[in-house]
Amino acid sequence: MIKLLGALLIVFSTTWVGWDIAKRLVARPKQIRDIRAALQILEAEIMYGHMPLREAVLKLAKQIPDPISSGFTLFADNLNEESQTVTSAWRKSIEEMRKWTELEEKELEILFQFGETLGKHDRDTQQKQIQLTLTHLEREELMALDKQSKYDKMVKSLGFFSGLLIAILLL
Repeated sequence: MIKLLGALLIVFSTTWVGWDIAKRLVARPKQIRDIRAALQILEAEIMYGHMPLREAVLKLAKQIPDPISSGFTLFADNLNEESQTVTSAWRKSIEEMRKWTELEEKELEILFQFGETLGKHDRDTQQKQIQLTLTHLEREELMALDKQSKYDKMVKSLGFFSGLLIAILLL
């Protein structure tokens, strides 16, 4: 009876790990999509809203879901600190957002590069920089969706069957 309970616990645990990994695979493209939406809103605010960057960022943070909205709220808070430049505030907020998201190094590097240009150009050049960033993020989103479609079911099944194998070997 105890062996059976242990075997069920092993199968449950490995299945849960598989589902957790699959959940991360699903979250990554959505988070990239949310960042793209945020940058499109920021572009509209820069081009047509004529409001200060901090206010535009706070406004867009209310329109997108967590955890991405929390990263933009943190960016707005970092902009409030007088010792921070726009670039350093952006970098600091992206570094913090890295902990809450499933973004990979490629997406983070794209965002860091965007932060280097943020607030340093006129509106037209800034719009071009946003469009370039959106293009790069779109490519990463497509790659993330491809990875999700390839590995989602496999990871779930692998979690279950590896637990089943371990349980059988131990019994």
